[in-house]
Amino acid sequence: MTDIALNITKLKEQIPSSVKIVAVSKTKPVSDIRIAYDAGQRIFGENRVQELLAKKDLLPSDIEWHIIGHLQSNKVKTIIPFISMIQSVDSTRLLLIINNEAGKASRKVDCLLQIYIAKEETKFGFDLEEVTLMFESDYFKSLRNVNICGVMGMATFTGKMDIVRQEFRFLRNCFDTLKEKYFKSSDNYKEISMGMSGDYIIGIEEGSTMIRIGSLIFGVK
Repeated sequence: MTDIALNITKLKEQIPSSVKIVAVSKTKPVSDIRIAYDAGQRIFGENRVQELLAKKDLLPSDIEWHIIGHLQSNKVKTIIPFISMIQSVDSTRLLLIINNEAGKASRKVDCLLQIYIAKEETKFGFDLEEVTLMFESDYFKSLRNVNICGVMGMATFTGKMDIVRQEFRFLRNCFDTLKEKYFKSSDNYKEISMGMSGDYIIGIEEGSTMIRIGSLIFGVK
């Protein structure tokens, strides 16, 4: 068994079966992704659209591709035909564009709202007030081609795990607040994507249903 396959097996043994692993394959060669696929991994996350487009046709068609990095609006139409989930919806404008392009493709696209939880200006995302205003708007109620499946957040890059835990707890509270107010009867709204290779255990402890794992699967290269 290769290191990548062994890493996936170990990770699955350590986490609840209800938690989905998104293998962060950005910058990784197709050969490494294929090893992970052959080990049973099916969900892969990419940051850049051009890199994703270069890889996807070289790999099995049943891979579930997730966009997990900041998505430029002019790149949306290129991924709509095949993308499984856009985790990084960080503005109302981007959500409207996704809905519009999905309508043209006769698709309904699963999306997570990226909530700004970090103490870093380089991170993207909504604040809770912006999400509330969007959900209360008439134009949001008219959207027919997006499924809001939950929230995603990126914690501050820090070795202080108490800060990370506070941020993850805040994200879980945002999820719960929105669920109670807008998605009480929705079967789609169920995902909290938080936790990466260095903090996924805390993410799971605080309620994560999806963890985004790169170096613990593919190694540091």
